[in-house]
Parts: sequence; C-alpha cells; structure tokens
Amino acid sequence: MISLFYMSIVNRMRGYVKILAAQGVIMFFVALLQLNEVNVLNLVWILIETIVFKSIVVPYFLFRIIKRNNITREAEPFLPYFASLLITTAIVVVTILLAGAVSDTYLDKMFFVVALSSIFFGLYFIASRRKLLSHVMGYIVIENGVFILSLAVGNEMPLLVNLGVLLDIFASVLILGIFVNKIGDVFKDTDVDNLTELKD
Repeated sequence: MISLFYMSIVNRMRGYVKILAAQGVIMFFVALLQLNEVNVLNLVWILIETIVFKSIVVPYFLFRIIKRNNITREAEPFLPYFASLLITTAIVVVTILLAGAVSDTYLDKMFFVVALSSIFFGLYFIASRRKLLSHVMGYIVIENGVFILSLAVGNEMPLLVNLGVLLDIFASVLILGIFVNKIGDVFKDTDVDNLTELKD
C-alpha cells in the first residue's frame, strides 16, 4: 500500500521500476508467511513468479527499454503529483469502505483492500501518465493486485491461475516493449500523444 502512494508522486522512470521490483519481493514474503499449506512445487512456483520474474526479469527488461530510448522521467503528467497523491488516497479510502461492506468470513479484508487498491491505482496510473512505458508499469501494478487478490479470497495459490497471470504479464511486457522500441525508433519520444501521428 505504501508503494502505491510512493509511486503516485515519483516522476523518474527508474523509480517506477524499482518500486515494481520491491513489490515483487514483498509479495513473495507475504505469500510465504500467509499460506497455510505450501508444497515444494507451489513454493518454487511462487519464487519464480515473484522474485525471479517480477523482481528481476521484468525490471531488467524495463531498464533496457528506458536506457535504449533515453527516458529519464515522466514529463508533464496529465495531473500534478499532489493531485495524484490525493486521488490515490481516495482510491484507498473507497476500497476500505467497499471491504467493510462485504461480509464474508473467508475473505481476508486486509489483502482485499490492498488488492482492490492496486487494481484501481493501476487503472488510474495508466490514465494519468503520458509515456507508453508508464502504461506497461500500470498494467504490472494491476497484475500485482490480481496476485494479492488470490490471497484474499482463499489463502491459496492455484497453479493454473498463477500460470495464466504470469503468461499474461510476460506477453504484455514483451509486446509492449517491442512496441515502445519501435515508437522510439520512429519518434525519438514515447509520449502517447505521438500515437495520433501513426499511419498504416
């Protein structure tokens, strides 16, 4: 939750990537501590999904895109950072109210709040940033929210669900990374406004 607030006010791309890497490490330890029954296969899968993929592979890939396109910061976001912080706070408050309205004994309210906050924040982050790479990062935040949501609804980590999430992240980062590289080659800038200039 704290990482979402921090992400709302940071303007450097490398700062975004470091936050995403930290979220991967946090998710691993949270899953490790909260799961009731963890077999070796499940533990290895969680390790691969969080530490290896979310904290090492994806950040490395994003750092390469940042370096290749010479992107230093999120220039001129649609909203000032103070307004972004207020909106993030409103998102968290609304999700707390939503969690309080849900009466389910099998639902972990704390994880539910964090999961919904991450999903809604990811959507807001995509809508409020100009850089294409920021949209990729917002999408990864949404995927992290889905990961936490699987902890909230049953304290289990179904292998097939996590496999789907992992493949979804891999495909999105790969495709959008190639797209960002091509946009950088043509426009020398990765602002979403440049998409209006694309032609067949």
